[in-house]
Amino acid sequence: MRAKIAAGNWKMNGLSAALAEVGALAAAHPAPGCTVLICPPATLLAQMNWQVGQAKAPFHIGGQDCHPAASGAHTGDLSAAMLKDAGASHVILGHSERRADHGESDALVRAKAGAAHAAGLIAVICVGETESQRDDGTTLAVIAAQLAGSVPDGATPANSVIAYEPVWAIGTGRTPTLAEIAEVHADIRARLADRFGAAAAGFSLLYGGSVKPSNAAEIFAVAHVDGALVGGASLKAADFGAIIAALDAA
Repeated sequence: MRAKIAAGNWKMNGLSAALAEVGALAAAHPAPGCTVLICPPATLLAQMNWQVGQAKAPFHIGGQDCHPAASGAHTGDLSAAMLKDAGASHVILGHSERRADHGESDALVRAKAGAAHAAGLIAVICVGETESQRDDGTTLAVIAAQLAGSVPDGATPANSVIAYEPVWAIGTGRTPTLAEIAEVHADIRARLADRFGAAAAGFSLLYGGSVKPSNAAEIFAVAHVDGALVGGASLKAADFGAIIAALDAA
């Protein structure tokens, strides 16, 4: 059985007061049937980990990025070991906003994933096409190249999760059709099988891009969709809780 994962990416949002939403989520969902992962900004990671522990909530905490080096003269960066030390179990890597805003290449994402694995973190590796690539009909080729370049050879279902996020659907309120999501997720599964053999069946594949309570259930009904990487809707306990409930019921 593949792990079902509801992952929340807070991005550059949230001050200490926002931790109240995590408390509310824990109170409403004390025993979710899926893996719940929350990835706050680094300033909140240790506080959130402490709060989750106090609430005895079975939530996982993750980082939003890490440096490929274990340590060194890299002002402003965080190593995977630092995230682990602060309480993280996962780290998001290769998000389209990192690829676009910081010029991250597939090779850099691959190196970061290797560093995450070495530190004992689960890498949530993101892939996805832009609107122009979707319109040009090159979606599957683009994602195949990202998978080949970004996923390290040491990836396993135990240390890696793949998240498909069409760039044009992130934060726009626009989502692909269910058929489009199904096509991409099936293709990702097939490409993982070509590379990793039977182990490919165990990788959790997440969909991300304007996932919200109103569309979560139908997205989770799509074959090879094992959960979601949620942006804005993960900031509020009521919205993220509804998505968790939909995944539990899927």
